Amino acid sequence: MHSLKELDQTEGTVQLRSSTSAEIILHPTPSSTNPNDPLRWPRWKKHIAFSSVCAFTFLANYGIGGLSPAFYGLSIEFHKTQSETSALLLWPILVLGLFNFFWVPVANYFGKRPVFVFASLLLCVCYIWGACAQSFESLLWSNIVAAFAGSSTEALGAAIVSDLYFLHERGAKMGIYMNAISGGNTVGPLICGFVVQSIGWRWHKWISVIFTAVNFFVVAFFCPETRYDRDGTQNLTTSSAMSLSSDEEQGVVEKTASQGAKEGPSSLVSQAITVPKKTWRQEISLWSGTPTDTSLVKLFIRPFPLLVYPAVIFAFLGYAVALAWVVAINILNSFVLQAPPYNWGPSINGLINIPGLLGNIFGAFAGGWLVDRYSDWRAKRNGGVFQPETRLTLLIIPTLLVPAGCLLFGYGVQQTLNWTSLFFGYGMVAVGLTAVPTITMTYVSDCYLPVAPDALLLVNGLKNIVAFGFLYGVVPWVTKAGYVNTFGTQAGVFVAIMALAIPLASFGERIRHKTGQWRIIL
Repeated sequence: MHSLKELDQTEGTVQLRSSTSAEIILHPTPSSTNPNDPLRWPRWKKHIAFSSVCAFTFLANYGIGGLSPAFYGLSIEFHKTQSETSALLLWPILVLGLFNFFWVPVANYFGKRPVFVFASLLLCVCYIWGACAQSFESLLWSNIVAAFAGSSTEALGAAIVSDLYFLHERGAKMGIYMNAISGGNTVGPLICGFVVQSIGWRWHKWISVIFTAVNFFVVAFFCPETRYDRDGTQNLTTSSAMSLSSDEEQGVVEKTASQGAKEGPSSLVSQAITVPKKTWRQEISLWSGTPTDTSLVKLFIRPFPLLVYPAVIFAFLGYAVALAWVVAINILNSFVLQAPPYNWGPSINGLINIPGLLGNIFGAFAGGWLVDRYSDWRAKRNGGVFQPETRLTLLIIPTLLVPAGCLLFGYGVQQTLNWTSLFFGYGMVAVGLTAVPTITMTYVSDCYLPVAPDALLLVNGLKNIVAFGFLYGVVPWVTKAGYVNTFGTQAGVFVAIMALAIPLASFGERIRHKTGQWRIIL
């Protein structure tokens, strides 16, 4: 067993800007001798790999969660109750979380690329199955197996952000990734509502088939392996000046000097490249070797001790409630808006996802780009030193908006208020679905970068399990307690969990130093 201190002496506190010139310092430091380091890939290559992962996770949620406007009609078609129909979304949510614990160790051992290629193909096959399903049970199982395929990106997608981008870029990229996850659950129902009303719910699945097939082609032929054995201590060494061959070929031109690097013109003295650059055929190979210093069994066990880290606990609880409250509205809204007194059709019902989408976009902006800028500003005021806890300050935004949205939606339904109250309530709740995980998962990556894939596995896996527990009882809950009491309780739970950020923000450096000594890493 090892401590985090042995793997990363910085404990998450790093020099983000030079104290003399205020120039950005790149973390992690890219390899000076290996052109295959993903941090040295051309920008276009990074963006294609990142975009395909975002597209995959978007489509996983689009095809499954996007079906929610059809729930009312499906309950009539297959003679199912409201609770039984909600299983089309509930069980996939559980599977999306549980099978993180399968995919992440497999990807860490065999590589991320073979996992994504296989999962992309399986997702496409499952959507064909769903489009052809003749019974409710067949449709349900197609969604469950599709969720098994989609679960491969829940944690690995976030880990790929750390593979491809530097510390000062992570927040914005994580925001884009979280928008992709949440966007499937907002854009999907928005489109599905019109599709269901005009040509039937099966065409929602066929549209998903087309897009997943295209993305499978991109993943198979244009997304190299991003796994890279990076020495966690290299950021502590003092390097001589270097530059990479060219911006077009290497993707970013860097100068590393005195623990720092900055993007700039390719005018510096180049060091000899000792590792040959891989050919395209080598890059798209499904085999990249296996680690020699560990076993697959150890990789399956390794994440669980990390659950004692406070940042991991806070991140998965915050993500769980942010997800649960949004999905609760997704499950319930068709039974509210398509029934008396509203009597909306599926296409009009789907429009409730417009404020949901706007809330997601704002949340990702606030939790990603805005937090990056705020953290950079704080680093400048701190002599260029970056503290991960600066990311937590802007959690105040979802802490104010999400509870207010819960109360507005709950009162709106129970008092049969104008539809605008439901729309505004949903939009405010949706802010939390992107803002909270964008901030907390980036915070986890900053604190525990050497074990980030395992830590993010716990966050993504456990958040779905906790969310499933809430959602499994949400229909009986509102039936028994009413919408006001149910969503009022949800508002209180959200505030209570967000309050856990206060000790982390206040004593985070001390907590990181203490937990960095714990010998819990296999």
